[in-house]
Amino acid sequence: MTAPDAPTALSYLRPATAREEDLVARFQPIFDRIAKGNVERERNRTLPYEQVQWLKDADFALVRIPQEFGGWGASLEQTYYLLALLAEADANVAHIWRNHLAFIEDRLNARPSPSNDRWLQRFRDREFVGGGWTEANNGTYANIQTTVTREDDHYKVTGAKFYATGSLYADWLDVIGKGEDGSLITTLVSRHQPGVVLTDDWPGFGQRTTASGSATYRDALAREGDVFPASERVVYQGHFYQTALLAVLTGITRAILRDGIAALKSRGRNYPQGLNPVPALDPQLLQVIGEVSVRVFSTEAALRRAASSLDLVAAAQAAGDVALRDQRALAAEVTVSQAQLTIIDGTLHAATHIFDALGASATSEETALDRHWRNARTLASHNPVAYKARILGDYLVNDISPVSSIARLGRGGQGN
Repeated sequence: MTAPDAPTALSYLRPATAREEDLVARFQPIFDRIAKGNVERERNRTLPYEQVQWLKDADFALVRIPQEFGGWGASLEQTYYLLALLAEADANVAHIWRNHLAFIEDRLNARPSPSNDRWLQRFRDREFVGGGWTEANNGTYANIQTTVTREDDHYKVTGAKFYATGSLYADWLDVIGKGEDGSLITTLVSRHQPGVVLTDDWPGFGQRTTASGSATYRDALAREGDVFPASERVVYQGHFYQTALLAVLTGITRAILRDGIAALKSRGRNYPQGLNPVPALDPQLLQVIGEVSVRVFSTEAALRRAASSLDLVAAAQAAGDVALRDQRALAAEVTVSQAQLTIIDGTLHAATHIFDALGASATSEETALDRHWRNARTLASHNPVAYKARILGDYLVNDISPVSSIARLGRGGQGN
């Protein structure tokens, strides 16, 4: 790995150098391979180990890492666009990558150091990171039960997590717990040790192959350099996690349109009320497809707007301009929230409305068209969208900050 240009480098962040068309040309063929088995995996709840490995082998994890450090040099806007294309192929596989990409972003924002150099090498070595923040005891980060205690030159992690998305595919688990002084600590725990038990017991009706179930830690070992205060996490972390969800939802909307067009073309007969005996020539059914295409347009536009707002935050962070960074982070909070409302509404509307262009056969389990609504509804439930419009209005009218200290976890929450 090439060292930073100067000893005073503030982070590993660099201006984007990748061309979007080159990134798409590299990864779209892999996404297409992943799409081929999507319906079967969905019906049988087959975990996509092989598909995740294809992406690891193609160095999809290096998309956001600057070329200087062995990556592809993509912007956040380009990264999220690729994630949306992957979600169009398989929303489960795309969601599996959320925690890994977020931790990469966190390390890119960190100050250069030997331990962070090692993390960049681990990413180049295709080591994968899963999540481990939320606890299934109705607790909050204020009363988190997981503990991180120091013993000599190492740490011990004990606790139980749920929503551990991507953990079964991971080499490392990003775990948050409380230190002996009560402060929140981030610990990267190797999955490959006796103190870690992962269980695929996710009961949700959507996102069923993401391994978003339980993770138990009993005196799991963590080393120096893999443990640091949660307050030092990237300032736009909550925005990053949320926008990753929006990228997956955008991909689902694209898949709805794709599958809806294919299903309408294959319809053999129309209802007596139809305007044309050939469904694909019926103006009203074509109108449905056109309306769904507008939802795709709006979700893609909202995703790009949200992602580009984060690129501005990252640029200010890279320049060391804290005041500008915080100003842009506030603007990103507004933009990402507006995008969240736009995309969730668009995806869920499309997932339901598309059936108006199709016959009863579209409800067959063989087609698994219901997966789009189930997956979208599950993802849309990660964050409290019911409050977003009110919070935005309060900010726009009364100048009340939309940034909650609880949601941000000091420097940015995971957004679950």
